[in-house]
Amino acid sequence: MKYRGLLLDFYGTLVEEDGPAIRSIVSRIERHRPECSGASLAQAWGQEFARLLATSHGGAFRTQRELEIESLTIVLTRVGASLDPVELSADQFAYWQSPALRPGAAEFLASCPVPVCVVSNIDRADLETAIRNTGLRLPLSVTSEDARSYKPRPELFEAGLRALELDPHEVLHVGDSLGSDVAGANALEIDVAWVNEHGRPAPDGAKIVRECSDLRDLLPLLDGDASGS
Repeated sequence: MKYRGLLLDFYGTLVEEDGPAIRSIVSRIERHRPECSGASLAQAWGQEFARLLATSHGGAFRTQRELEIESLTIVLTRVGASLDPVELSADQFAYWQSPALRPGAAEFLASCPVPVCVVSNIDRADLETAIRNTGLRLPLSVTSEDARSYKPRPELFEAGLRALELDPHEVLHVGDSLGSDVAGANALEIDVAWVNEHGRPAPDGAKIVRECSDLRDLLPLLDGDASGS
């Protein structure tokens, strides 16, 4: 068997992303400021969130909830929408704690032959509640709050390796984000499997050992059959 352990992203990989909650928030802003398109609002919010995420590490670390509210506040102020960002965020925060499982996720974990450590850009309390609410058995996990850093920075991956007590070449990382999961794992020379639900093209230079839309498709790779046949 080539891999002795698995680093596993959570949102977008084991459970569905919070897209519906985000779209609901954007729609409420759009109704309040109809001259603003939903697409432009979502793009601006995503850009502000990514900017804050990139600078949040070490002594400057802030939780995902804090960054979500601040980035939303910036967008609301920019478009002149007098809405409460905390109230707007309530449904999104609720989803973080009760996400929907992705198809095949529970079956994959039940059949996975190697130890798994979740590595997730999320707050500790939200991840623990989500794991409990989904009924998944995931004894090892590291959050951005634990590492005081966010993927694609190395700290979260390194903490996951320590939890598994394995070296980078012994581990496969699985995630859905090109920017956070693939780029972060590539930087540490950790093999990465990309969960590509929508058949997006991989960017030039990305090192990906396997693409899948269902985690169960990775089981032959973990069982030692690199061909997947």
